[in-house]
Amino acid sequence: MLVYLRYALAVMLCSICASGWAEGDFSTAQAQTDPTLNSAPQESLSLTPSRGISSLNPPQAAPYAKPADASLKPASAQIPPVNQAVPIEETEFQKFIAASIGKRLPMFGYDTFSASPTTFAPVDHVPVTPDYTVGPGDEVDIRVWGQIDADLHLQVDRLGQIYIPKVGNLNVSGLKYQDLKSYIRTAVGRNFRNFNLEVNLGQLRSIQIYVVGQARRPGSYTVSALSTLVNALFASGGPSGAGSMRHIQLKRQDKIVTEFDVYDFLLEGDKSKDAHLQAGDVIYIPPVGQVAAITGSINVPAIYELKDKTDLARLIAMAGGLTTTAAGQKVEVERIENRKDRVVDDFDLDQAGLARQLKDGDLVKVIPISPEFKNAVTLRGNVAFPFRYPWHQGMRVTDIIPDKDVLITADYWRRQNMTNQDKVSGVGGIFGQNTTNRDKIFGVAGAFGEIRRSIPEINWDYAVVERLDWSDLRTRLIPFNLGKAVLDKDPSQNLELQPGDVVTVFSKDEMKVSVEKQTRLVTIEGEVKNDGVFEAKPGETLRQLVARLGGLTDKAYLFGAEFTRESTRKLQQQRLEESIDRMERDVRKNAATSAQSAMDQKGMDAAKQQATSQQAALEKLRQAKATGRIVLEIPPEADALKDIPDVVLENGDRLFVPAIPSTVGVFGEVYNENNAFFYKQSKRVSDYLSQAGGPTRDADADRIFVLRADGSVISSQSDRGFFSSSFEGMRLMPGDAVVVPEKLDKTPILKSILDWSQMIVNMGVSLATLKFIGVI
Repeated sequence: MLVYLRYALAVMLCSICASGWAEGDFSTAQAQTDPTLNSAPQESLSLTPSRGISSLNPPQAAPYAKPADASLKPASAQIPPVNQAVPIEETEFQKFIAASIGKRLPMFGYDTFSASPTTFAPVDHVPVTPDYTVGPGDEVDIRVWGQIDADLHLQVDRLGQIYIPKVGNLNVSGLKYQDLKSYIRTAVGRNFRNFNLEVNLGQLRSIQIYVVGQARRPGSYTVSALSTLVNALFASGGPSGAGSMRHIQLKRQDKIVTEFDVYDFLLEGDKSKDAHLQAGDVIYIPPVGQVAAITGSINVPAIYELKDKTDLARLIAMAGGLTTTAAGQKVEVERIENRKDRVVDDFDLDQAGLARQLKDGDLVKVIPISPEFKNAVTLRGNVAFPFRYPWHQGMRVTDIIPDKDVLITADYWRRQNMTNQDKVSGVGGIFGQNTTNRDKIFGVAGAFGEIRRSIPEINWDYAVVERLDWSDLRTRLIPFNLGKAVLDKDPSQNLELQPGDVVTVFSKDEMKVSVEKQTRLVTIEGEVKNDGVFEAKPGETLRQLVARLGGLTDKAYLFGAEFTRESTRKLQQQRLEESIDRMERDVRKNAATSAQSAMDQKGMDAAKQQATSQQAALEKLRQAKATGRIVLEIPPEADALKDIPDVVLENGDRLFVPAIPSTVGVFGEVYNENNAFFYKQSKRVSDYLSQAGGPTRDADADRIFVLRADGSVISSQSDRGFFSSSFEGMRLMPGDAVVVPEKLDKTPILKSILDWSQMIVNMGVSLATLKFIGVI
């Protein structure tokens, strides 16, 4: 029971102390007169005659306990200010304007106070102004040396007095700071001679003021005696949305000391109407006056409070002036007439229009200039510099496209200037280091043609003039033959231009042309007489191009030739990604079904583990990239140019003819994995599997497959072998690879996607990619 009584007493004492500090009733004067609080400081304030040379030095201050008011100030004066966004409630007029223009306009200046401090710390570290009035609670610091030595820290009591030993009580309340020194010097001089004296103000008193009216946080505030009206406005959060920014009054003893216009402060930096606060001052914020909004091409669109008679020029000036893109002829004004009708008016931006008076509720819309070019013709598309040209009478297409140089794009010159593209192959193929052939300057030399660059080619057969028909405001397209206009100077194609016309030049990629007119760059590499990047003639086939380049070398292995096509690669990649997305949806659906049908926790864990395994397989598969390889179906024994198929070439095609390899690879789940074995004509699949140690226990023996050197796949589930009725007895060729997949958790959902042999065939995933992502 005693413990509970002690606890209750402690809580009561804490509550009393907290209440006293919050109200600030315990004054600094009480601290000065109570001997239990400041007896030590009083004893140190005695004046003693100086003795010897030591008296010429400034005296050492006696030990001094900080006055009690430092710890007994109201809590609001001690907690450091904390920035906190204070939202302003949206006014009815703001909602009205938002409904008219489709966006919210702020009330000008109110956001200045939106991050005002939640408390107000005294302004203690600024110089005291000469006209500062000393009052109860101020600390007066007196330093005397000469005939006497003293370092005094005195506080003005509630009677407005300070006590100086051997001098007596001095009434200093009401004195200006500039008169305080002479007043104290005179008093001390009545008892002492030959001394020097300095007087300063130490910690200043706090005063209580009131903020009332339409303030964001009205109430009483304890602030520093150095505080001004502006300081108090920030402390109280400024006016609310319904409060005036232009008629804020400071009242003292029922009289208006000053009327402060925040707009003068914000727009012109004028703080001349600011005033120092005194105890008991009242800051009154009246309701907001007449308002007008301005929006559009103005620097500071907002809602502004009007004062006296405000004309259009003044409102535009308050809003920061017109923007650079504002139309300077007139503005539109929406007005409320007689508090019932809404009308629209135009104010000209001349001297008379700018002098027109605004009314409460006006909405001024500043119109931007039109984006139309009155005298321009625009050239755009596959050109060196898309540009606007000044139109003149009789202007034609060749005036803006005088020659072919205008059609060479900047991208061409950037590629031309790349210094890492200067290694030329034997016949003229140009190769860079760090980039693929398709990113380089391509070409052939000598009898095989002219060096070309892989940049978008001009469509010489089609360009267009876009023109607005002012009779019905429809856009007309006027096509013309660019080659005839620019190269042949054909007057019928050299169209006359009009102001506002847009001339567009297309590349062959943007506007598809016939196959015969397309430029096709093909890469030929490996065991060919001449390798490099070459331009295929219109309709030229793969066999014809290889023959034109001199044919094959004696070491060429046609069965292992790799033929890839960019359009095929994109299609394969799209098919792969669509398959993975479909499987992911099925995995999630299957996981949810399995979890719901599980009978116990063990079943749920098994379903979760299965879903995790399936998802991991799909994540691996997402790393696979299609190659775009097309199986040429060349016989294994083929070695002649005639065996190359007559495939019509496309831009970006690539043929790589390897040398005849001497090994056969065995990969995957075998005991001697990832090894290559010398090729022997007599060996079959089973022989190579035996050399690799045979399948491991983790191998999926039912899904072993052979990846042929030509890119085709034969699996163990095929109905027939190559030269034998059984898969194990199939004879392999140099460069072939036997792949033994890992046995995975193949539910019906993942069964097809984990059939790596079909993935290689249908989606162009290479064996190297499967090895890289770790599925074999």
